[in-house]
Amino acid sequence: MKKVYFFACLILCLQGASSNASAADESTAIQARATTLTRAIANKARLDEGQYLKVKQLNVKMLSDMDALKVRYAADPLSLDQKMAEVQIEYDVALARVMRSNQFAMYQQSRSSMTALMNAAD
Repeated sequence: MKKVYFFACLILCLQGASSNASAADESTAIQARATTLTRAIANKARLDEGQYLKVKQLNVKMLSDMDALKVRYAADPLSLDQKMAEVQIEYDVALARVMRSNQFAMYQQSRSSMTALMNAAD
């Protein structure tokens, strides 16, 4: 009986470690995508260091939100599109608060080329 209990505990621990590792891998992937996206925005909009850090935080949040929506609404593409559009609007509003107006205009002009960076994990 002790062996069965021990074996069950061992399996649960391994599953927990596996899910933690996959969550860490996912977080690392989001961080990498956010860094790439932030660098692209910084190059196009000429961000200063403070803006760079704020934009990177916004990118991590936006990419995390988008990934969560893709999982949550995988079976409902219409709702997924609507929710992703809402997240994009929130992101653009937050970016507009961080950037100066001329920087935000440069971002908007080059946004289509950066869309591929946002969706790199697809």
